[in-house]
Amino acid sequence: MTITPYEVLGGEAGIRNLVTRFYALMDELPEAHAVRQIHPESLAGSAESLFEFLSGWFGGPALYIEKKGHPRLRMRHAPYEVSPARRDQWMLCMTQALTEQVPDPAFRAWLIETFAKMAEHLVNTSEAPECHADMTKTAKNDSHDGS
Repeated sequence: MTITPYEVLGGEAGIRNLVTRFYALMDELPEAHAVRQIHPESLAGSAESLFEFLSGWFGGPALYIEKKGHPRLRMRHAPYEVSPARRDQWMLCMTQALTEQVPDPAFRAWLIETFAKMAEHLVNTSEAPECHADMTKTAKNDSHDGS
C-alpha cells in the first residue's frame, strides 16, 4: 500500500492548514508584495482553488478537476504577469509554510522542489536585465501528474 503525499500532509485538514498559512504569509510578508498584488483583495477564492488543486495533485480527492476540469495552470495564469520575482515571492511563502508545517526534512525538501518546478512552469514574463537572471525558458507541457 502506497501512502500519498496528501495522506502524509494530513489529508484535508493538513492541506487546508498549509494553504491557510501560505496565504497568511502572502498577506504578512512585505517581501511578497508583488505577488500579493496580482491576487484579489480577498484571498478566499484563491485559497479554495489552491486547496482543491493540491488535494488532487497530492493524491487526494480530485476536487479541482471535478469543479473546473483540467487545471491547465499555464493557461489559467496567463492573464497575470508571473515574473521570476513573483515566482520567488510565491516560493518564499510556500517554503515558509512548508517549513512550519512539514517536520520531515526529506519530505519537505521534495515538496519544495516539486513546488519550485510548478512555479517555474508558470513564469510568463521576464524582468529587466539588472535582475541578473536568465529569463529564457522553454515552454513545458501543460499536463501535471496527479491532477
